[in-house]
Amino acid sequence: MSVSAPLLTPVPRPRFRFRRRQDRGYLVGAGLVALTVILPIAALVVIALTGQSTNWAHLAQTILPQASRVTLLLMLGIAIVAGTTGVVTAWLVATFQFPFRRTFAWALVLPLAVPTYIAAYCFVEFLHFTGPVQGAIREVFGFETRRDYWFPDVRSLGGAVFILSSVLYPYVFLTTRMVFVMQGRKAGDVARTLGASRAAVFLKILLPMARPAIAVGIALALMEAINDIGAVEFLGVRTLTFAVYSTWLNRGDLQGATQIALMMLGVIVLLVLVERLGRRQQRFTIHRGDRPQTGREALPGWKGLAAALACLLPIVAGFGIPLYVLGDYALSRTAQLSDPQLWRALRNTVTVAGSAGLLTVAAGFFMAYGIRLTRSRRLSALVRVGALGYAVPGTVLAIGILIPLAAFDNFVDARMREWFGVSTGLLLSGSGFAIVYACFVRFMAMGHGAIESGFSKLSPHLDMAARTLGRSPGGTLRQVLLPLMRPALLTAFLLVFVDTAKELSATILLRPFNFDTLATFVYAQTSRAAFEDGAVAALMIVLVGILPVVLLTRSILADTDPA
Repeated sequence: MSVSAPLLTPVPRPRFRFRRRQDRGYLVGAGLVALTVILPIAALVVIALTGQSTNWAHLAQTILPQASRVTLLLMLGIAIVAGTTGVVTAWLVATFQFPFRRTFAWALVLPLAVPTYIAAYCFVEFLHFTGPVQGAIREVFGFETRRDYWFPDVRSLGGAVFILSSVLYPYVFLTTRMVFVMQGRKAGDVARTLGASRAAVFLKILLPMARPAIAVGIALALMEAINDIGAVEFLGVRTLTFAVYSTWLNRGDLQGATQIALMMLGVIVLLVLVERLGRRQQRFTIHRGDRPQTGREALPGWKGLAAALACLLPIVAGFGIPLYVLGDYALSRTAQLSDPQLWRALRNTVTVAGSAGLLTVAAGFFMAYGIRLTRSRRLSALVRVGALGYAVPGTVLAIGILIPLAAFDNFVDARMREWFGVSTGLLLSGSGFAIVYACFVRFMAMGHGAIESGFSKLSPHLDMAARTLGRSPGGTLRQVLLPLMRPALLTAFLLVFVDTAKELSATILLRPFNFDTLATFVYAQTSRAAFEDGAVAALMIVLVGILPVVLLTRSILADTDPA
């Protein structure tokens, strides 16, 4: 016994120490990522609580009540319009067979490629007095002036609800369609067998079943709507986002802006909590072994044409009209392709978006692989904290980021002047780093989610088999997992790249002097009432956004719509 004990005890001990060391490394890394997300929010809280706004009484009496009311009405309208559009189109595509159904299954996602502010610019041009719609009305009915007929004003709260919903409904469509395809038709077929009508199946079975997915889709759409600054400013809708922007830049009141920003953050947190509480008691599962049913109920004659028209209209509104307006202006301004300012904006966009994409993918992969390897609950909790940035509007995030970066730059500059007599200037806040940091914080959840989804498709037995064959964790990662994860990594990179290229709210507040991206280039042209001069840049943003939309939709169709 005295000989066997020393021979047996060393075996488990190194493995235990390696695991603890491994866990600690991933926990430290995830903690740093979580810290980068929390830092801007913490800066907002500190400034809001310690600063004294000289305009707060004026803001509380005149600005905030109206901005809060408009924001809530905008959110309610988008929830109704985008939610209804997304649910109905998802139900039609998933349940019925009608002309061009499979084309609509991927084309209905195309409006995601159009940023909200570009959609607003295009709709105003399309529906303007000199635009094709009112021009056709005057031509057909013989009207001569605007006073001869009534036409709705698109630059209004109702117009903002319609325009934003036209490009945000795909969030609801994507989340809801998955439930309808994987489970909805099975439950619907059973109900129809028992004598339920088509309307009863939809209202009493499919809608309650899809409620969690609908809640998630609407929450995502509302987060994007609250983040918008370009569209609401152009349409004359004074939301809380615009109030933050105006209070900071127009009134020079940073403390007041941070206090409004915290109010907005509270609205976002409340939105997330409502979404989670709303689906707390609902549990619907999709088994991995289930394949979607290929049989769909055919809609003959006029019913099939009506279903096709119902799917076509959202595509035309959210993608067709912006593409028409941008294409028309861009074709008459091809000389802009030789404008060096446009190419500098494109270079800056690619640099910032590429940097944010690589940084986000690296951090997201590190955390997702750490969870897969360690199965640590603490690591999972830190990852959830790191995903909070997606819920923070870009305008709010910009304020929270600028303050600590400016403090760091001032500290370094003061020390360098004191020690070496050299001024370093604005190292971080005066460069594109601030924009990359903001996009990294905001889109961390998106990149990590795509990577985590890729890992979920890989059996953990792959790691075990590789380790059994003598591969180390690093060797398993390099030789087995990374080759299999390339599609997920590419998807994550494209998602972050495109959303960074479209980002306006944070970019316009954090960009250095004389630093334009394509988004701010378009915004600058529109601000001086010359949107047509930014059409080429806007078209570039839309065309870049189409690539990941098509790739993601093809991947989804391959899994859920084989026929």
